[in-house]
Amino acid sequence: MPAHICQCLNRLLTLRSNSTVTIANERRKSGKEFVESVLSLAYKLSEMGLRRGHIVAICAFNSDWYLGWLLAVAYVGGISAPLNYRWSLEESRLALEVIQPAMIVTDESCKWLSELQKGTIFSPRWHVYIGNHYSSLNGIQGCKRPFLNFQTVKYCWAPEDVAIICFTSGSTGKPKGVAISHTSLIMQSLAKIAVVGYTEDDVYLHTAPLCHIGGISSCIAMLLAGGCHVLIPKFEVTLAVKAIEENHVTSFITVPAILASLVSMMRYNESRKPKQSVRKILNGGGSLSVQLVDDAIRCFHSATLLSAYGMTEACSSLTFITLYDPAVNNANQHLMEVSEITPISVHPIGGICVGKPAPHVEIVINREEESSHVGRIMTRGSHVMIRYWGQSSAVEIDSGADWFDTGDSGHIDVHGNLWLVGRRNSRIKSGGENVYPEEVEVVLSQHPGISVVVVIGLPHARLGEMVVACVQITENWIWTDSALPSNVECHLSTSVLKEYCRIKSLTRFKIPKAFMIWRKPFPLTSTGKVKRNEVKTEAMLHLQPLLCNL
Repeated sequence: MPAHICQCLNRLLTLRSNSTVTIANERRKSGKEFVESVLSLAYKLSEMGLRRGHIVAICAFNSDWYLGWLLAVAYVGGISAPLNYRWSLEESRLALEVIQPAMIVTDESCKWLSELQKGTIFSPRWHVYIGNHYSSLNGIQGCKRPFLNFQTVKYCWAPEDVAIICFTSGSTGKPKGVAISHTSLIMQSLAKIAVVGYTEDDVYLHTAPLCHIGGISSCIAMLLAGGCHVLIPKFEVTLAVKAIEENHVTSFITVPAILASLVSMMRYNESRKPKQSVRKILNGGGSLSVQLVDDAIRCFHSATLLSAYGMTEACSSLTFITLYDPAVNNANQHLMEVSEITPISVHPIGGICVGKPAPHVEIVINREEESSHVGRIMTRGSHVMIRYWGQSSAVEIDSGADWFDTGDSGHIDVHGNLWLVGRRNSRIKSGGENVYPEEVEVVLSQHPGISVVVVIGLPHARLGEMVVACVQITENWIWTDSALPSNVECHLSTSVLKEYCRIKSLTRFKIPKAFMIWRKPFPLTSTGKVKRNEVKTEAMLHLQPLLCNL
């Protein structure tokens, strides 16, 4: 029988029938209660007329109800299309035009629905509101029926094996709907179980929204493992820390911005002790600075800290790397030098080490120049998307046999580790040479005086583009390009950082020509990715006079 994400339900029913599977606000559901709610909802959806291939758009905060809907829709052969509640009216309209849902499910997070309904393109057959009060379908979410078994309601598959349509985060251009199969989700889940080590004893905190592939894939992995889910509506650092403490959370996923918020709150609040219960932290959505890794180990010193590289089109993680393992690094001794446990030092060819491919993933490098080890990162396997929804076939994929171009450049070392150099669409062309922002960022982020750095390319009459670094300074450090007394140590300047890049063996043409102090949070997508175009626009306004003189 082919893979299906609802195959987790029988395991939950037998393994955790009477123990807690979901915790959301004051609601707690045992395995039996959760499975019954999913089957009851699936039965109701089938009675209503939801059929194979029907698309159900979901725009809501994280909750046990959301989790139930994802499974119930898949159970009857429908396709869930999670929408980002943070989207603008225009982004939501474009997404709905692509997927043409038969049903839309919302809660109080959906601010744009009433405005959208004033138009003519939005005409789903059903609209369901989930929450503490139900505005339609007579409280479908809480329907009560005698317990249904797997023979009463048999799950089925949507055409093409599509389980969900997950939209890309849209850091550049409009979001695209990625059609992901049941098989892809199951394979990704098994990889996370094998590499991260999720088990039935885990208490997993949903820090990522269920509208993003990272949140969805880790959620399915935990369902298959049979663990307990702790759901908060959205990530807020106070809610997250409270949930960790009250529920003895053992695992969660992060992006750099989320991890930074957690360690910042814990580091500056002396009453908060290191979280002993946390055993597994998986980072995605960007590399971690040396300082952030150090802080995270101090706050969660019992946890294995891993990082993953991936994308929506590949159903989340392609590669994994362990940054810290308390079973290997003696937790009783003072923390090791971060450079010894964090393999993000500069490589002779450049890039960030993102580890080895997951067991089910094939990766090769398609070199653009024979003289260079760097090339296009290509992948193939059951993890690759079916296609972009609304397009007749997947881009650069032929029945799963051909390699999918990730859009990233990198190389593979002699140990089989993938080194990520950067996104090709963010590549800077300076003086005829290629410069990848990520490569420069990983060097500068190792300086103790820099907390966050974003590297961009700005127009330059002679070079074509000039490398510019926008930096946020670590607390208690100062910036000045004027002379300082020799006893002042914690200071930064253009000359200091250029010299630091040279010491770190960064190639001359990659060293930023200018540095800009960034005194506010960088603009981010909802997945924590930097919106480079917005940074570039603002930097150009501030540095325009300087550009003319460099």
